[in-house]
Parts: sequence; structure tokens; C-alpha cells
Amino acid sequence: MKEQYLYSVTKQFEYYKSVGEKTFNQLEEKDLFWQLNKESNSIVIIINHLWGNMKSRWTDFLTSDGEKEWRKRDEEFEDVIKSKEELRTKWNEGWECLFTALNSINADNFDDEIFIRNQSHSIIEVINRQLAHYAYHIGQIVFIGKQIKAENWRSLTIPKGKSLEFNKEKFSKGKHKGHFSDDLN
Repeated sequence: MKEQYLYSVTKQFEYYKSVGEKTFNQLEEKDLFWQLNKESNSIVIIINHLWGNMKSRWTDFLTSDGEKEWRKRDEEFEDVIKSKEELRTKWNEGWECLFTALNSINADNFDDEIFIRNQSHSIIEVINRQLAHYAYHIGQIVFIGKQIKAENWRSLTIPKGKSLEFNKEKFSKGKHKGHFSDDLN
């Protein structure tokens, strides 16, 4: 059960990572900095926040609090990323930190107590908390991308008006094992 859970959540994180990448791959560099107003976050700001959160939560997560002393959360919401290349670097660093941490979980440490801001969590609670947090922000990234691209947006899942075709194709293959992310790609 523990291995199935870890496999499943790893697939979910991989799916959301791919959704973010498919979004900013459709955008020009200038689009990544677009903000509706000064109170809104641009895609680069959201990614900078995700990077800061991932680095803090997953670095030494089994042995140190998830809110690291070196984290500067308020600065995550400032314009510090200056290029698409820098965005990709931070994006990949954050995800690498997360996947390295997930790969370090095993039968010996699965039941360890994990702390975030001095509050105790189980491994499952920590993972679920972060999965929901990252999905929330990646949804924001997709929403911004769709607003920018408008009619030029390429669907990341089942294209609008194509559900019947998609289901016909899926059901034509018979029953098979799969994962949530397999159904949407």
C-alpha cells in the first residue's frame, strides 16, 4: 500500500509538472511576465514561489522543519526571474528537489514525523498538502496562459468539444490499468 501510494503521488506530481511545462512552452518570454494588475502574480512570480516552497519543504525534509530559516518567502512574490531560461532553471531545481525527496521515502522512514512551521505531519499529510498546493498554483499558470493565448491556446487535456471522440477512443481499447494522468494526455 505504501509503495502504491508513493507511485501514485509521484505520477500526479509528474503530471502537474508536465501541465506547467506545456503551458509555458506555448508562451513567448514576454507572456511569462504578464500581470492583470499589480496585485496579480505573473507566471514567473508563481514559479519563483513554487521554487522557494519546493526547496524549503523538500530539502532535508525527513530531518529538518519544512519552513527553512534561509527561506525568504516574501521575496518569492517579487520580480526576480528575468528570463525564460532562468524560469526553467528554477522550475527544474524545485521539481528535482521534490522528486529526490520522494525517492528517499522507504519502509523504514514512511511513518516518521515531519514538521512544517513546527507543526507535526505524517509523510502522507506532507505529500498531500504539497500536491494540493502545487496543483493550485499550476492551475493559475494554466489560467493565465489561456488568457494570453486566447483562441491560439492548445488544449493540455481533452480539447473542448472533443469529449465524445476521446471517450470513444478510450473505450475502444478495452479495460486496462492506467493512471489519472494517462487519461488526460
